Amino acid sequence: MDARVQDKNAHVIPIVPVTGDEVEVELYAARRKIYPRSVNGTFARLRWVFVWLTQLVFYGLPWLTWNGRQAVLFALESRRFYLFGLVLYPQDFIFLTGVLVVSALSLFLFTTLAGRLWCGYACPQTVYTEIFLWIEKVVEGDRAARLRLDRGSLAARLPRKALKHLLWGAVAMWTGFTFAGYFAPMRELGGAALAGALGPWQTFWILFYAFATYGNAGWMREQVCKYMCPYARFQSAMFDKDTMIVTYDPQRGEPRGPRGKNVDARAKGLGDCVACDVCVQVCPTGIDIRNGLQYECIGCGACADACNEVMSKFGYARGLVRYTTQNGIAAGWTRPQMLRRILRPRVLVYSSVLLAIAAAIGAGLYVRVPFKFDVIRDRGVLARVVEGGRIENVYRLQLMNATEATQQVRVGVEGMPGVAIVSEPVVEVPATEVRSLAVRVQVPPETADAGPHAIRFTVQSLSDPAIRLQEKSAFLVPR
Repeated sequence: MDARVQDKNAHVIPIVPVTGDEVEVELYAARRKIYPRSVNGTFARLRWVFVWLTQLVFYGLPWLTWNGRQAVLFALESRRFYLFGLVLYPQDFIFLTGVLVVSALSLFLFTTLAGRLWCGYACPQTVYTEIFLWIEKVVEGDRAARLRLDRGSLAARLPRKALKHLLWGAVAMWTGFTFAGYFAPMRELGGAALAGALGPWQTFWILFYAFATYGNAGWMREQVCKYMCPYARFQSAMFDKDTMIVTYDPQRGEPRGPRGKNVDARAKGLGDCVACDVCVQVCPTGIDIRNGLQYECIGCGACADACNEVMSKFGYARGLVRYTTQNGIAAGWTRPQMLRRILRPRVLVYSSVLLAIAAAIGAGLYVRVPFKFDVIRDRGVLARVVEGGRIENVYRLQLMNATEATQQVRVGVEGMPGVAIVSEPVVEVPATEVRSLAVRVQVPPETADAGPHAIRFTVQSLSDPAIRLQEKSAFLVPR
């Protein structure tokens, strides 16, 4: 005897009887392929606006130039990050950390305010799935045509499937090539690709990112959002009952049921929901929004667009499925009443911390001196007596020029009577380069007692008076 149960997402889970009273339940049912239906509306247009914006930025940035070089380049080999007018070294890692913290807090803030806006509109998984679905629709047709095609013969499917996967592969390869162009100069990378002279690591990352794009957006799709993305699991910690989410209004829609356009639903005891299931058909993750808030919902609003179309056809008020809050649904609040709940404690805390960190990063970048130097003692020669009885210590200075102009700098030292640099005091550091410099420092004999003495090295730019740095070190006098 075969028995079946159905979970909330309409997945059929077979129950396999075993001997006696024991029952074995197969918890891992095979994936049910989702065929999202195309939909038009406000949120669909908004999604495509973000598709265009994000892809123009992603594909366009590596081709922009700034001062004769690539405007945005994370040159890992030379350990320099170029961000338009900024040249950052590994020592500036604190700014990257700050940007990541600001991004995380922004995600928390937006989630508290309006749910999974990032997931629904700007997440790469959502964006590329939207692009791949559009290609699928152009090649194979809309939902009904794709269902018929998949039920048809292999001979009928093969040409369209081959063309679709060819186009998917082309988009994925171009995406992988663009991704690699953020870490290697794009024009050099393009020339090497055309000449068939790509290096092994460049080839690996292009193919790896292309494969990830092709697999995630073409095959896995909603599985990434439902099972692989950790954000789906902890988003509820940032939700409260005043968070704007895509919600079905059961007070207005229930009891649901099919009816003709000219039927008086109230006379039949029906709500506004006509049980057409279009909201399920357009959902990219295959859920039924009428079952309430679910972690699989990415907040894209496709179900709201679809429901509004159906409501308009039946002459009902739009907004049976809409962006609203749980408190708003329960109390029947108007939109102005819900918006007044925006400035609640959680939002104020997130906003305050976010603004404070963003201001600190901005201030740090503003006061940042685009020239750095480190002092390293020459461990091979700690101290020695040279001609005339003078005591000499040798140091190695690491000069890092984070400007895009060659800098001539004067190296000085102070802190002890008669202390002086006897090597060349003026050196030239090329633009965005690092120069290592051996510096000999001497003091007159019998100037100080034996032991270490504090000194300070100074670096003064001759072309930019604003660049003046100091670094502490120690001068050793032998016994």
